[in-house]
Amino acid sequence: MNLENQNRASGETSQDQELADLNQLKILLRQTMPPVSSNLLEPHADLWPHLRARIESHQQADRIASTGRAPSRIPLRVHWFDWALAALATAALVFFPAIIPALLYHF
Repeated sequence: MNLENQNRASGETSQDQELADLNQLKILLRQTMPPVSSNLLEPHADLWPHLRARIESHQQADRIASTGRAPSRIPLRVHWFDWALAALATAALVFFPAIIPALLYHF
């Protein structure tokens, strides 16, 4: 009987300790992350009109290019990281040509 009481007591103290730890963690999190005010959660302006104007300008440029009146001048921007990945893939194919059959198998 005595052993059962000890187990119950140690179980209760471990649960109490876990609750105390959780409460301490809640307090620390609330101190670290202050609440955000509601005016910061919403954008300051409606973004949809800007996006719609951008889409329509691209569509208009495509229509002009397709009629042959003026060439389309939509800039193609490629980030430096994309060039680095392309160079890495090319180097892998040059230095390890045994990869090619494995890649072809997956495609």
